[in-house]
Amino acid sequence: MRPFLLLFLLFPVLELFVFVKVSGAIGFFPALLLVILGSMLGVFVLRIAGLATALRARESLNRGELPAQTMLEGLMLALGGGLLILPGFISDVLGLLMLLPFTRRMLANKMRQRAEEQAMRQRAFADDLQPRGGPAPREPLGREPNVIEGEFEHRDPR
Repeated sequence: MRPFLLLFLLFPVLELFVFVKVSGAIGFFPALLLVILGSMLGVFVLRIAGLATALRARESLNRGELPAQTMLEGLMLALGGGLLILPGFISDVLGLLMLLPFTRRMLANKMRQRAEEQAMRQRAFADDLQPRGGPAPREPLGREPNVIEGEFEHRDPR
């Protein structure tokens, strides 16, 4: 949690430093115009990318495929657009990197691999917790017990 707090505090200072350097090189108003244009581009990308991602996901589902890669790339587009909306040149560069198709696919593949590895670790850990050959585990409170269906015949003892 501390690295995120440090990044949260340090990022605006870095953005301000870069803005001062860029405005010193090209002038204040051109630098401000670039930041505003970057934010406008981010809003445009978010509007278009959301609709395009939804349409691609629907097409994948219609073909009977899971749209995992499409959804991850859509997430990258949304993050890129969000970073473009933030004022500053560092966030704009990171946002533009996320909008480029090859970096977007690379990041989406990396995220998918990490999620699969995490799922495998959790599955392996859950398998280690299962009892081997011992008594059946009790059901947690609030859950229905296992039910075994069968037939019976009522016999009168007379």
